[in-house]
Formats: sequence, C-alpha cells, structure tokens
Amino acid sequence: MAVIDELIREESDGSLSFGNYELTSKTKKDGFEYNGDSYKIKTFNEITKLERNGMFVYESVPGTVVHQFRADDKKVSFTVEGEADAQVTLELEAETEYKVQVDGTDVGIIKTNLGGKMSISVALEDKDLIDVVIEKN
Repeated sequence: MAVIDELIREESDGSLSFGNYELTSKTKKDGFEYNGDSYKIKTFNEITKLERNGMFVYESVPGTVVHQFRADDKKVSFTVEGEADAQVTLELEAETEYKVQVDGTDVGIIKTNLGGKMSISVALEDKDLIDVVIEKN
C-alpha cells in the first residue's frame, strides 16, 4: 500500500486510514470530521499519533501508516505498515481483557491498565502489511 499523503482520510468502506512514516518533520492535521467526531493526527518518521475529540486513540513509535482502522466497544482492527518494527499503543476500556491477534497469530489475552492503554509490538521489517485484531474477551 502507501503512505497517506493527506495524513488522514475516510475510505470508501467507511474505515479510517492515517499516518505517513516517510515525513522527516512532524506534520499534523486537526479538525478532521468522521462519524460525528473530530480527529487530530500527528505523524512523521519517529511517531504517529491519533486523537479523537482530544482523547488518545493510537500511537506508534516509530511512525507508521494505518489502513482500514475500525473501532467500536468490542473490537479494534486495522492494517499497519512501516519501515521498522513498531510499538503500538491503543486506548481501550480500562482494566479489561482483550484477545489480541497480530498477523494472523494469536498473541494471547492482554489486560489494559487503569488508563485503558494497551501496547503491542508489530514486526514490520520483513513484511509490507500486518493485520491487527483486538477483541474484548
């Protein structure tokens, strides 16, 4: 696939795509309207961060591109790509167990912390795209 030149966009299937790990300086876009919410994206080669209505949603270090991001109260799914292995942090429901699948492999059950954050590693160096699915247990 490719980086998102406009930094964030709604896809024809109703999902979100965002990020650009090829940028060498931090670039952001604020006020992107999607499903009645306002999104803010900050992205470049060192980090990609997405916020919804001023609240944390997604962060990767180093920067990534996320395709077909979908999230509801039971499931988060997306495809991620980047130039190097990345640490991805998501904000979910606090102190809740989630079943995590990365690139078709069950990673196991991960419990979010008091703030609802969960971090996973994605090995991007040898693959173009990695599918991530996180479901409430």
